Formats: sequence, C-alpha cells, structure tokens
Amino acid sequence: MTVEDAAQQIANAWAQMSGWEIVAVILAIAYLVLAVRQNPLCWYAGFASTAIYTVLFWNVQLLMESGLNIYYMAMAVYGWWQWRHGGQNDTPLPVHTWRWRQHALVLSGIVLISAASGSLLTQFTHAAWPYLDSFTTWAAVVTTFMVARKVLENWAYWMVINSTSIFIFIDRGMYLTALLLLSYLIISIFGWISWYRDYQNHQQEQASAR
Repeated sequence: MTVEDAAQQIANAWAQMSGWEIVAVILAIAYLVLAVRQNPLCWYAGFASTAIYTVLFWNVQLLMESGLNIYYMAMAVYGWWQWRHGGQNDTPLPVHTWRWRQHALVLSGIVLISAASGSLLTQFTHAAWPYLDSFTTWAAVVTTFMVARKVLENWAYWMVINSTSIFIFIDRGMYLTALLLLSYLIISIFGWISWYRDYQNHQQEQASAR
C-alpha cells in the first residue's frame, strides 16, 4: 500500500466517522495533554471520553476494550482524588517509582491473565484479536492505576500498549482512533520527560529537607 492509498483510506474513514468518535478523540487528547502537565482536570476529560468509547468499542465487537472503558471511568474518579489528596497529610500526590521486583510481578500477572482471558474469548465469543485485545486490556488496567498513583514508569507501559493497539484499531477500521493512539505514543515520550524532571525535583527537595 502506498502513502497515497493510506491517506485516502484515512480520508474515507474520516468521512464515515461518527460524531461521537470525533468527540471522544478530542477529549482523549485533552486528557493526555493535561495528564502530562499533572493537571487534575485530565480526569474530567478522561471520564467523558471513556464513557463514549465504552459504546463505540462494543459496537465493533472489541468486548474487552469496551469493558476496559467502564473501568477507566471508575479510575477517573479515583485518580482525581489521589492526585489532589493522595500525598502525605492530605497533600497532592508526588511522582514516584516502583522497584524492579514490583514491575516483574506485574508483568508476569499481565501475561498470565491475558492468556487466560484470550483463551476464554476464543472459545465463547466472536471477539476480534482475543489475545492481543486481552493483553492491551489487562496491561491498561494496571497502567491506568499507575497513572492514578503517579508512578513514573506508566509512560513506558503506555508506549508498549499504544503500539499494539494501533494495529488492532487499523484492522477494525477505526483509523481516527489509530491516529489518536499514534499521537499518544508520541506524547508519552514527553510525558516521561516531564514526570521524570518532576520526580528528580521532588527527590532533591526531600534530600534538602533532611
């Protein structure tokens, strides 16, 4: 496929795009940009976007993705509270890191539960890409919690998830959403840089206070 052909397919998909998907994409971009800046308003945009996507994913038979967005809505409420009150003495939550053992445990759990749910979806549903859909779903469950708790490494997790999701959405004909995930992939790099600087500053402040 040439670049011109790909561009034409995207243009055709845009013409056929529902207004709701366009709104969801705009809100999703707003969510991530605000998250990079650690602005609690990101959770309002995230809640609205995921509510729309819950229905859209169900309509294209991405059942795990649809269920995931219900979880996202709950985490939007949790994340808003944590960012404002999750620090010591009811202060805003600072950026922090997990140890490598925590990551090893989490990654092992994601692989195992993805294999199990992928197998169940294959046997009992007509879900598209059951194993990949399961992987991106369960990985996103953990990573969204990491965002809500301001764990620095969440950005690395999102890079892997978004790269995989781009392929799935192109296959399902959701080209605008695939472009959204591509923008997420790029913004995640800036998110890592921004949060890492904030983490370093917080560590220096703690060291100076001792």
